[in-house]
Amino acid sequence: MINSDYLNRCIASLIKAYELLTQQNKDEVLHDVYRSASIKEFELILEQSGKLLKKAIQPYFSDNLALDRLFFKDIFRYGHKFGLLNEDETKRWLAYRDSRNQTAHNYGEKLAQKTISLVPEFIIDSQNLVKNIEKLNATK
Repeated sequence: MINSDYLNRCIASLIKAYELLTQQNKDEVLHDVYRSASIKEFELILEQSGKLLKKAIQPYFSDNLALDRLFFKDIFRYGHKFGLLNEDETKRWLAYRDSRNQTAHNYGEKLAQKTISLVPEFIIDSQNLVKNIEKLNATK
């Protein structure tokens, strides 16, 4: 059984932080606080999603060593291969990862805005991933 409680909590936090962000004037300190919280939750969800997806695809590998050798993007590609993500979702997850890699090295305004622009669709994709993992749990 794959426990998605923490991922669900992170998604709920992102939803709230993003909602509050959109209600703030860009000149106010709270705008910066909610933007930072949104980016942090974005990164946590991306990391946690990769971990849970790795657990979900584990039964398709003959040994853990082969699974441990996978790169982050490969985990999402296998998630698509085994029906946990559709093709469009997979492409977006790979783009989310690319966005995170850029943001992690440079927290400039442009990269922060790029990440924030991805949030609405990212929330939907994250919720869909949780649903698919929970469906997988139900079949075990």
